[in-house]
Amino acid sequence: MAGSGLQILAAYPALGPRGGLYRWYPFQNDAPPSWMRFGGWLAGARHWHFAIAWFLIFNGVIYLIYMIASGEWRRRVFIPTRDTSNALAMFAYYLRIRRTPPPEDFYNGLQRMAYTSAILFGAVVVLSGLAIYKPVQLYWLTATFGGYDVARVVHLSCLALLAVFTVMHLVLVALHPRTIVTMVTGGQRG
Repeated sequence: MAGSGLQILAAYPALGPRGGLYRWYPFQNDAPPSWMRFGGWLAGARHWHFAIAWFLIFNGVIYLIYMIASGEWRRRVFIPTRDTSNALAMFAYYLRIRRTPPPEDFYNGLQRMAYTSAILFGAVVVLSGLAIYKPVQLYWLTATFGGYDVARVVHLSCLALLAVFTVMHLVLVALHPRTIVTMVTGGQRG
């Protein structure tokens, strides 16, 4: 999905309204490298992007229904009053400031924060994508993001944040390979 999105971005790689660029964006008019793009051309990339996007939306809705209906959100979602101190302690452990990891429940606080953030980024990327896809029909949604151009920035920013989440997730799994079985099976009930 990221590859097709980058192919779409390559059609107009500047961020900002036409004629006025955002000065803070360092990649103005620089298309992403071709090895990162997927879909061949703009229309092909849009077809792939929307096909995969609807699959993402369908899976996300099913996942959220499961989380709410089963009550799993209590164990998996970051709740600041419960998880903040644990997340900070785990972060200190990863930075080698703390010698021992904090006590772990189903997830530690840092994991809960990361997974909850990924769900929120996914929701924002879907909403900003809809705002870009149908800016006239969904004018109220586009206006919520501050306009079409800001919705593009939000959409691309969420892509970057989800990419960082994925890379960090893979690094941490590589550092703790025994957790792969737990990730596949869903862990122990308790």
